[in-house]
Amino acid sequence: MKKFLTITFISIFSIAQAQNDTIWRNGGLFNFNFNQANFYQWAGGNNNSVAINGLVSVYSKYKKGSWSWDNNGDFALGAVKQGEAGDLRKSDDKIDINTKLGYDIAKKLYISMLGSFKTQFTEGFVYNKDGSRTRISNLMAPAYAIAALGIDYKPNADLSVFLSPVTSRTVIVQDKALNQIGAFGVKPGETYLAEFGAYMTAKYKTNLMENVLLALRLDLFSNYLDQPKNVDVNLELLLSFKVNKFLQASISSNLVYDDNTFVPVKMDNGDYRQGKGVQLKNVLGIGLSYKIQGYKTKK
Repeated sequence: MKKFLTITFISIFSIAQAQNDTIWRNGGLFNFNFNQANFYQWAGGNNNSVAINGLVSVYSKYKKGSWSWDNNGDFALGAVKQGEAGDLRKSDDKIDINTKLGYDIAKKLYISMLGSFKTQFTEGFVYNKDGSRTRISNLMAPAYAIAALGIDYKPNADLSVFLSPVTSRTVIVQDKALNQIGAFGVKPGETYLAEFGAYMTAKYKTNLMENVLLALRLDLFSNYLDQPKNVDVNLELLLSFKVNKFLQASISSNLVYDDNTFVPVKMDNGDYRQGKGVQLKNVLGIGLSYKIQGYKTKK
């Protein structure tokens, strides 16, 4: 018994010491969903379909003394095809990279520098009633780059609230056809729009129950230089249901409002016009998933 207690004590001490020496924590989630429906002489009617969706979410976190450095990236791409002659249409598309360097100035408070970059992998279209399509977005059209200095409040490992009164945001439109018409708020013929204002981002995650994860993210930006009362909003929600080590179901929702962005508004005749409005995206996925995580010590 004495020997057992001694070994147990040494093991616990070794693990605790390794955790205290931890500098880097790395991990990620890899998710792939596939759905197919085929019909043959189906009396109720048929419309064959194929849908594919992939998601990669990775992170790397550094902690040493009063310094912390958090990095994460989310990458998603999906497509769906309906009918034998149907076009392959995009169902999801995201590149979202964030980095935040902080220095501990008080209990649960950090002075932090934040940088983020958002864009997409490929072209986006709206489809009219007659089958024609219009390109409304592309890689780097738009792209959003943010640099901010502010205070980060971290009461626990699950919640982070970052506030910055000094934020630079650049809207980039590298697609020539889109910047010629002044898409996403840039002046016609120009490739970027520089903004300066206040920024807030809040992130929260919790396990609602065993194998059920809830993650929330809220971004708010007010441009001091142009109509500061018109606040840009980005709200993301993720519900993840873990079936086993390799199977997972997820529901994600994304609400966006940007006063400078014109969105495709469907008219009564089935065609689209450009106008201001709320953007909403919902994605349901069931498929293969693999999660990795670990840490590196000072060694």
